[in-house]
Amino acid sequence: MHSLSQTLRHAQFRAGAREMSALSLGIAAWGLVTGVAMVKGGLSIPLALLMTFVVYAGSAQLAALPLMMVGAPVWVVWATALCINLRFVIFSAQWRPYFMQYRLRDRLLLGYFSGDLTYVLFMKRFPEARDDEGQVEYFMGASAANWFSWQVPAVVGILLADVIPTHWGLGFAGVLALLGLTYSLISDRATALAAMVAGAAAVAAFSLPFRLHIVVAIAAAVCIGLMMDGGGDAGRRLRAALERARPPGPRESVAERAAT
Repeated sequence: MHSLSQTLRHAQFRAGAREMSALSLGIAAWGLVTGVAMVKGGLSIPLALLMTFVVYAGSAQLAALPLMMVGAPVWVVWATALCINLRFVIFSAQWRPYFMQYRLRDRLLLGYFSGDLTYVLFMKRFPEARDDEGQVEYFMGASAANWFSWQVPAVVGILLADVIPTHWGLGFAGVLALLGLTYSLISDRATALAAMVAGAAAVAAFSLPFRLHIVVAIAAAVCIGLMMDGGGDAGRRLRAALERARPPGPRESVAERAAT
């Protein structure tokens, strides 16, 4: 990769930071919620700071925290965090054509800074891998803005957890932030169906111990996704039904859509 000074001066670095900054309010709200939750959940300030900087995955942190507090088996904590973060395996597979030419050390650094919204913005801007468009600089700009938007409020939440009143409704702000993130990742009707199936499975399995309803929801979403992508005749019929239900775009008539 380029040197740090070259990266910071690159136009694509500034573009990535600028586009991510537009989403920073929701990221900051969720980071603050996570920081407060870690301390109020029983972690000491040093451990909470270590967790936020090392793990850097809010949904996995919040899922693992109550399991740790109730003394859940280590394998349950690890399995829950792994299942929640499986999406990063998919992200990494999508990013491989863009970054596979870099050294392992550089790719590990890029992997640490990766995030959900970084993936969404990056893939919208660079649908195909090319060497002449400042792709890694854009990634680093968006990732840097994402990291600071998360870590600064998280540290504030950790340090001030005892003086931030619970009636501020920070939990609801975090839920809104997650809903915004979820909506940004729903790109078509098939993804929306998987999200609805996951939500229904989570509600149905909510009474399971150790927050295993999260694992059930993830498994349900993966199953419906696999069925639609390669599940034989049933999957093809379901995807075809979803495509027929899609309303025509502004430049696409119903007849044109039927012809396709």
